[in-house]
Amino acid sequence: MKVTQNLWFEKDMEAAIRFYTSVIPGSSIEWISGMPADSPSGPAGSVRIAGFTLGDQRYMAMEAGPLDSFNHSFSIMVECDDQAELDRLWDALREGGAVEQCGWLRDKWGLSWQIVPRRLGELMNDPDKEKAKRVAEAMLKMVKLDIAGLEAAAAGKAA
Repeated sequence: MKVTQNLWFEKDMEAAIRFYTSVIPGSSIEWISGMPADSPSGPAGSVRIAGFTLGDQRYMAMEAGPLDSFNHSFSIMVECDDQAELDRLWDALREGGAVEQCGWLRDKWGLSWQIVPRRLGELMNDPDKEKAKRVAEAMLKMVKLDIAGLEAAAAGKAA
């Protein structure tokens, strides 16, 4: 059995997936094709599909005109090992999009992303519930997540 996420783009699918695979390490485009001329979906080439990976996750994408816009019901979460990696991805993905609270942003195609440090999960799952609470409270005040600020909150120090 395989599980693959599917993304429906109104337009610019190829530009989006080329961008995503360029900024997420270990990513690649497997294939891009158009629907054949005898397809009931419309004229030849009016619907394009692609298979690609982002990190260790498989995706398919389709460009087939307007349907439903992307929304927060689906987001791609990327766990970063350090602040430099987080900053690089944040800056790349937010260009032309919009930033949101708690490490969320929307890219210029409207897709929601969560750019988070791997350390956040460790801190939030600490057996010391007061420490985890301080980390959660600090995170809720952040837009782009800051590892040093989360660590300071865990230690009970002001960032």
